[in-house]
Amino acid sequence: MGTRLDSPEAQAAEVVDRLSVEYPDTTISLRFSNRLELLIAVILSAQCTDERVNQETEHLFAKYDGPEEYANADQEELAEDLSSITYYNNKAGYIREACGIIVEEHDGEVPDTMSKLTDLPGVGRKTANVVLQHGHELVEGVVVDTHVQRLTRRLGITEERSPEKIERVLMELLAREDWQDFTHLCISHGRATCTARNPDCSECVLEDVCPSSKLDSEVDLASGEAW
Repeated sequence: MGTRLDSPEAQAAEVVDRLSVEYPDTTISLRFSNRLELLIAVILSAQCTDERVNQETEHLFAKYDGPEEYANADQEELAEDLSSITYYNNKAGYIREACGIIVEEHDGEVPDTMSKLTDLPGVGRKTANVVLQHGHELVEGVVVDTHVQRLTRRLGITEERSPEKIERVLMELLAREDWQDFTHLCISHGRATCTARNPDCSECVLEDVCPSSKLDSEVDLASGEAW
């Protein structure tokens, strides 16, 4: 039987505690060796799996070296290099333009502030948070991807739908030292157990505190629809 704890704060803390035991070594799954590669990988990961991105960046990072080469790359050639990635034409343009700005305005270095990062084409707050956390070791917010959106609603932590509003809620509920790990814990659990279409509630370590549990509830709070 899934019953949410008395407050969103208690619910969020319980989720962190249990998932930290279940996934003690969880971390970012994108592969990169420097800040620019991280930035490019995160831009490419929008509406695309990390696994697919890692497959493409393996040859991409071997071909292009530094922001100047990306900025000066032929648009059609770069797009072709990304052709198995969703929205590859748009993303090729974002990468070229962002690298041009990095060269011209930031001395070839990936910026280290939220405002300067989000000024780059193709970079929203989620992407900027990832780059700050894993490229600069600066934690200014909570990365809200599709797994975080789904789990926070499904677990009754928030009823908000937009990533921006969910992030604000989580920044208030979570201890600051948990902001970074919370995302990775949600991603790991979302992939392993609490999947979008067919979560395995019978094997879930959070089932007893989940108001969306299929063992007890008729409605998935993430979507608002019946199971």
